[in-house]
Amino acid sequence: MALSDLAQLFDRAFQPLATAVSTNHVPGGVLGIVDSNGHRIVRAIGSAQLVPKQRPMTVETWFDLASLTKVIFTTPRILALAEDGVIDLDAPLTSVLPDLRQYDQSAWERKVTFRQCLGHQTPFPAVEPIYTYGRDPELLRAFILQREWRARDPVYSDINFILLGFALERLSGKTIRDMDPGTGFAWSTEPDAAAATEDCTWRHRVLSGEVHDDNCSALQGAGHAGLFGTAASVLDFAQGLLSGASKNSTALMRTPLSATRTHGWERSYDGWSGGALCSPGTIGHTGFTGTGLWIDFDKGKAWTLLTNRIHPTRHFDSGIVQLRQAVGDLMNGVQ
Repeated sequence: MALSDLAQLFDRAFQPLATAVSTNHVPGGVLGIVDSNGHRIVRAIGSAQLVPKQRPMTVETWFDLASLTKVIFTTPRILALAEDGVIDLDAPLTSVLPDLRQYDQSAWERKVTFRQCLGHQTPFPAVEPIYTYGRDPELLRAFILQREWRARDPVYSDINFILLGFALERLSGKTIRDMDPGTGFAWSTEPDAAAATEDCTWRHRVLSGEVHDDNCSALQGAGHAGLFGTAASVLDFAQGLLSGASKNSTALMRTPLSATRTHGWERSYDGWSGGALCSPGTIGHTGFTGTGLWIDFDKGKAWTLLTNRIHPTRHFDSGIVQLRQAVGDLMNGVQ
């Protein structure tokens, strides 16, 4: 795609973000696009923080990427271990975590596989306030491993990626926060360099530069959340996938496991966050803090929309679902 065509596409797609900021639905955001030729455009608007002080959003602002951690950090590392023969994706987690539900050898949790976790095809609950059980990270790890989880119909669950993170920790002998987060990424950043998130009701402060996810905070690092990055670092990661780096792993990221999911990622389906006009092979993912990344391999482009939509609180309608879909449609040519 010529840079001029990319710029025209980008200008149209930026308008819904500008409207969301001007109508006070989100304090601010950064939109970025990159194509397979390396052409990229990034633009910021609005505020990185409103309370207790106001700061402008810039293209260099760091974001708490929330669940983008799953696809940028955890998924590639699990798939690389599988490619190297260290793990078998169809083996149970107990091949690395033998103490998972160790007091009941017939427990269903002991049969859950790496692939099932990547595709959110397990009976773990969608939401679990693990942080309410305490703030000792080692005690919470033991609690997660030994708890008798009530089996439910498969849903998107952070527990899947918390357990995958435990596997990475067990194999490396390091905690998540002691691992290299990847070029351009970090586990925290300076408060004034970051987009602020929520005025946290249990930490009693506005969070900026420290992880918002309550469970990740209590665990002091986990596989489902906690990664920080800028629009540039997110686009660098996406461009690497577009360019064919780690071909085997990328192929699995694109391989469907269900009508809505691949290995780690969401795939294009009716009503998803990437809009209605993505190519069928497009993959994407969102983060609770207001982040998102979508990669259209057929059209050779990727875009990221990073906002601080939960600042200073999650308890209002930011319109983030509609914003993401509108941006996605305009990125794909709707006038």
